[in-house]
Amino acid sequence: MKQNIYDNPVFFREYISLRESGVTYNDFVEQPAIKSAISTLKNKTILDLGCGTGQFAKYCIENGASKVIGVDISRNMIEQAKKENGDKKIEYICSPIEDLELHNQKFDLIISSLAVHYIEDYTKLIVKVRSLLHENGEFIFSTEHPIVTARNEENNWMKDSNGEKLHWALDNYQEEGKREHNWYVDGVIVYHRTISTLINTLIDNGFILEKIIEPQSIPSGLEKMPKLVNERRRPSFIVIKSRMLR
Repeated sequence: MKQNIYDNPVFFREYISLRESGVTYNDFVEQPAIKSAISTLKNKTILDLGCGTGQFAKYCIENGASKVIGVDISRNMIEQAKKENGDKKIEYICSPIEDLELHNQKFDLIISSLAVHYIEDYTKLIVKVRSLLHENGEFIFSTEHPIVTARNEENNWMKDSNGEKLHWALDNYQEEGKREHNWYVDGVIVYHRTISTLINTLIDNGFILEKIIEPQSIPSGLEKMPKLVNERRRPSFIVIKSRMLR
């Protein structure tokens, strides 16, 4: 069964409140990194997998994209996107990424921001992405870093008696599969994969790697969220840029 945690009313309320604050890991770490990997948006057709409330889709149009299709499993997210980030050049589709069917359509750039770790069958996802890209098209995605998802336990920072962080615990790294966490609600499921699986699955399906980013915070983030200094000790995210060659 595909998880749709964003339509849980408690989760959705807390998540939207967090994103509207503008003081998040997304704002200062993940989004600057994924945007830095984009070659150009000018006159490009974009597929945004896991588009959320449409902020990135709107960013693409504002920076010259000719068309964006945003896809998200959450009806709450899609309704919010249409209301807050609508544009005649953006089409929103409410569908699980795994079930998406876009006949006779191909894109210059497929992008996915922090959605891949919710997908159980990564290989099937990459095959789908390949089928939807133009020749020489780019696939850029961010996901939770494997050193974050690896351990079966949630409390990974080891602390001293004063509560100061000593080090990050890494375990169960080669044991790929489901991990269950608490994030506003119980039972949030993500899938752990090794870095080699993330990369080799792309290579096996005809992609070439162009960039890998393990981002730290931008300077303004360190001022507003001092705890982001810990990204220097262990990254929360990994961003992978690849290109399809036929």
